[in-house]
Amino acid sequence: IHELVIQGSSKPNAAKEVDLSIDRLVYFAGWCDKINQVFGSVNPVSSSHFNFTSLEPMGVVAIMAPNESSLLGLISTLIPVIASGNTCVVISSESHPLCAVTLSEALSTSDVPGGVVNIITGKRSELLEHVGSHMDVNAVLYADNDNKEIKQLQIAAVDNLKRIIKVKAQNWDSEDNENPYIISDFMESKTTWHPIEKISGTGTGY
Repeated sequence: IHELVIQGSSKPNAAKEVDLSIDRLVYFAGWCDKINQVFGSVNPVSSSHFNFTSLEPMGVVAIMAPNESSLLGLISTLIPVIASGNTCVVISSESHPLCAVTLSEALSTSDVPGGVVNIITGKRSELLEHVGSHMDVNAVLYADNDNKEIKQLQIAAVDNLKRIIKVKAQNWDSEDNENPYIISDFMESKTTWHPIEKISGTGTGY
């Protein structure tokens, strides 16, 4: 709360933002072991096969966190990415970085494995090109409204065809930000074919 107040928020609004951030963490944590059951499927096929579709993490996702929402916007963009099984590199708010720094300290002593969340502070203008062109980054989540930055990311991402996911700066308090489809945006569908084996003499498939 103190850090939000230092960055310009009133004390009541800061307390509300902390409470909403905790609620959002709990919401997405609840989806971690359910996302494949809901979004995966067993597909009907006209052959003697089982056909399954499941979701898998994309890999490394870079997050350009919202500039104007130091805590709740950061949580709302970070948590769905790691809930889907990805690792991430977060470029924190340039103008309000304090909450991101404190979050990184909390994560370092939590049960989140080392290297899953990597938080960087600094000037976006210096970091944007590196994020967009890095060959080991599989997707970028951009959570602001600067069309020039979006264009720069899209051009830099061409070489390794990374996915650019745009989330325009918005009312992060809204429950619209609590949605399992946000998690699935950072996953890829994998379809598996498996032959149905028959036990000799019974004609029964398993």
